[in-house]
Amino acid sequence: MIFLRRETFKQYLQLYPVTSAILAIIAVLFAAMEITGSSTDAITLLNFGAMYSNSGETHEWWRYINSMFLHIGFSHVLFNAFALYVFAPPLERLLGKFHYAGFFLLSGLVGNAFSMLFTEPPFIAAGASGAIYGVYAAYVYLAIFHRHVLDEGTRSTVIAIVVMGGITSLIIPNVNIFAHLGGFVAGFVYFAVLTRRLRRRSQR
Repeated sequence: MIFLRRETFKQYLQLYPVTSAILAIIAVLFAAMEITGSSTDAITLLNFGAMYSNSGETHEWWRYINSMFLHIGFSHVLFNAFALYVFAPPLERLLGKFHYAGFFLLSGLVGNAFSMLFTEPPFIAAGASGAIYGVYAAYVYLAIFHRHVLDEGTRSTVIAIVVMGGITSLIIPNVNIFAHLGGFVAGFVYFAVLTRRLRRRSQR
């Protein structure tokens, strides 16, 4: 099972620098929001760069990035931070830190774009879940097209997480299902393209 984290804190920082940096940024921003107001307060969220939509308004492009690192409430940040801590490291090692950083940002950006396009206004949205579903999508791609890369326990875990995530996204109020969907689609497609490019490069 590749998702069992047995590294020490120092080893984790050394092996997974991008994931460590993302987790640190999330923690710092969450603490800053709580200190200056509240992570559940709309004004605080908007000031820190959350996504929002009101009909007829122009949206600042930087919110598509900032909002990936913001979270609404303790349970939200705890769940997403745990998912990143456990599931992101193997993908970072597989892709390398630069490709993984691009993969994470692209999945999150597309997730936010889906959210903006398909969610009825008004709304405020934040969170890394679009990028996290991109991470899940990469493992789903491997489970389907490169089964030999993943052990049976890992494949079963990935499928179970995606299925349960899809169900909860539909039935739990205030879950941004379009961000999840957009991140998953982007992660699946980009991972497929990226792995083929890396394979061709290694063959040369």
